[in-house]
Amino acid sequence: MEEEVEELSPRQVNGQCLQAYNMEESEIHQSEECSVIHRTIGDKGLLPDCGTDTEKDQLSKSKNTDKDENGTMRELSQMVQVIWKNSSWWERHGIDWSIIGLAFCILPIGFLCLRSQSLLLFALGIVLLGLAHGVFSVKGSHMASHRTLCQSRTLGRFWATFFVEVCSCIPVQCGDEGHVKMHHGYTNIVGLGDSSVWKVPCLSCGIYMFVAPLAIPFLTVLVGFKYATQMPLVPALRSLFWIVFGLWGHFQLLVQVSGLSYSSALGCMFLSRALLAIPFIHVNIFQHIGLPIFSSSNRPRRIQLMTNAVLNLARNPVLDWTFGHSIISCHVEHHLFPHLSDHMCLKVKPLVSKYVCDHNLPYHEDTYMSRLHLFLSNYNELMVLAPPIVQLVEFH
Repeated sequence: MEEEVEELSPRQVNGQCLQAYNMEESEIHQSEECSVIHRTIGDKGLLPDCGTDTEKDQLSKSKNTDKDENGTMRELSQMVQVIWKNSSWWERHGIDWSIIGLAFCILPIGFLCLRSQSLLLFALGIVLLGLAHGVFSVKGSHMASHRTLCQSRTLGRFWATFFVEVCSCIPVQCGDEGHVKMHHGYTNIVGLGDSSVWKVPCLSCGIYMFVAPLAIPFLTVLVGFKYATQMPLVPALRSLFWIVFGLWGHFQLLVQVSGLSYSSALGCMFLSRALLAIPFIHVNIFQHIGLPIFSSSNRPRRIQLMTNAVLNLARNPVLDWTFGHSIISCHVEHHLFPHLSDHMCLKVKPLVSKYVCDHNLPYHEDTYMSRLHLFLSNYNELMVLAPPIVQLVEFH
């Protein structure tokens, strides 16, 4: 539980198409009451973070930075570990499995609804299948990638294969390297884990935000097959088998159980898999892009990096259920402690938020609609132009 994310050098990660940004200087504005670190875009600053030490305090602490920083992360980890040890299996894993189990339960209802001649019931079937697919391909695959679904390594590998490859059409190795090791190890580090993989500068704001995400069902399959070609032969064949099995199984269930024609089955596959594609893209860009970004040569320490470069979205019943707390409302906690399950991230959230604020570290929180308005208003600056690099004054 205390284990931190394994970091890799850029040479160790293969198959990653990450775009490096041009380095620019950011501005650090000091106020009388607190330090405000933000990036300047146009005429206004975005995402101010109050609560950092003043420059005088920071300089006075610079000699003990290593000791203070290590102690801060170690102390927080020990406090979180106490909560973990005092939690039951139901809190550690059971609640999340109950949500996944409910998704399994609504699958047959969704397939049977598609047999109906009623347009309303047919639409309900698409919605139910889309929600279930969201639970499997986002919440399930995300937790499986971090091995937080269970404590057994053997079962962990089984569920990773099922949720990541069968349901999400992505090789497990791709999730391990691209997300767990790269994104978590180098969150908002330029050219590494800076979320540039989500940027498509050639697309206009409206197309990117509301039309392009509908291509996710096709793109995930293409990405999965492309990544498999870069893997060793045996693991690649194994991953391709499970990806094809997942697509074939979904198609056959629509044909055999729902009684659809081949063309109708393909259409329903697309609709159910694209149901939550727009919020999926939004969430992935809202929680890191627009926040401070750092160079690999001058990166802050772990607790500084995660509290500055990660944002929590407000609670949302649908997204919390389908995507998981660690992706929506507890993303900061997840980046600090990626080995905690979704519900455990929610349980430790009050402790973590109080601790980082008490230690004068930023704790980013915003609503979905507020972030949407921000990206629609500043799309060119956030998603097209290269962001400036923040140079943090040392603080613990």
